[in-house]
Amino acid sequence: MTELEKLKHLLEHWIEHNDAHVKTYTEWAEKAGALGEKELAEILGKIAEESKKLEGLFSKAISRI
Repeated sequence: MTELEKLKHLLEHWIEHNDAHVKTYTEWAEKAGALGEKELAEILGKIAEESKKLEGLFSKAISRI
């Protein structure tokens, strides 16, 4: 396996890993909201949104390989 093939594999893994984190951030944002922690819930929601944007960058990197 070449270094670029390894990198492509890693990028694909990182997309999956990032998706799992986005789900966790979203779940905790909902939990924080249910606990009355509106500001915390909003922050966690923004973290989830920003993390989703990374998928596009990972995909763009993969397309270059």
